[in-house]
Amino acid sequence: MTTTTNKKGPNIRAIVIISVAVALNLLVAFQMARWSYSWFPPQASSAAPYVDDLFALETGIGSFLWFGLTGVIGWTLLFNRAPKYDESYGEPIEGNNRLEITWTVIPTVIVFAIAIYSMQVNDKLEALGPKHKYAIGSDPVAVAAVDPRATVGPIDVIARQWSWEFIYPDGVRSSELHLPINQRVNFRLISEDVNHSFYVPAFRLKQDIIPGSVISYSLTPTREGRFRLRDAMFSGAYFSNNQTDVIVESPESFSSWLKTTAKKPLQPGLSPGSELYAKRLATGDKGWATVPPAPAPMVNDPGDASIPHDA
Repeated sequence: MTTTTNKKGPNIRAIVIISVAVALNLLVAFQMARWSYSWFPPQASSAAPYVDDLFALETGIGSFLWFGLTGVIGWTLLFNRAPKYDESYGEPIEGNNRLEITWTVIPTVIVFAIAIYSMQVNDKLEALGPKHKYAIGSDPVAVAAVDPRATVGPIDVIARQWSWEFIYPDGVRSSELHLPINQRVNFRLISEDVNHSFYVPAFRLKQDIIPGSVISYSLTPTREGRFRLRDAMFSGAYFSNNQTDVIVESPESFSSWLKTTAKKPLQPGLSPGSELYAKRLATGDKGWATVPPAPAPMVNDPGDASIPHDA
């Protein structure tokens, strides 16, 4: 007498449920990736679209994984819970080579895909140039290289505790940074005391400024407006106020501003930390010890801190 064993066919119901769940998860992840573009300030440089696309990709992948994992956990809690008072161990799944290979290969592929795309984005940005060391007390810009592809600059960006100073090739000095639209601009980033950071969120670019080093840095603004430059590196008590505006304007307006500003005499520029430090002294200099702010830079155009910025 022979016995036959009936092989179970595929669980159609489970396949349909999983397929629908994966499809819905893909739609939600795609929508999250699209929404991520609205979480940022407006794109104001040639680098911004590349950075936003990379972030959207990472947001989409992260959303798919998060909703997928939490969905499985939620399904298990609702429909696959152990009966009340059941304290037995679950069925072991050790030795499932197919499952182990799957959960190893998929994350590996995802990580490598993000890494490769990130390197491609970094190559397209091409913002950072060479860094040159200089001896304290010497002229820092004498050893700095200039970006040969830049049509504007070099503009010296000098960071202090806690103020910004910008020196243009014709010697004009300002507390607010003026840039012409759609032209590649080269900067020489210099710190006169501690670490600072050149960060404009609308440009999607950030570069640390290291004392004793001149860093060549380039970008291309693509949107007219007034954008905020922030010191993203903790540099002391008033670093959060070490902000100023970046004004992107037409090439004609930029040239006109340079000519007009060159005729103005030097005067104290913006120094937001000085006002806060003066208030501290007026109340008895209480609390943690702080470094006195550097004197306000002497500039031709101090700018106007009361004008609202676009981003």
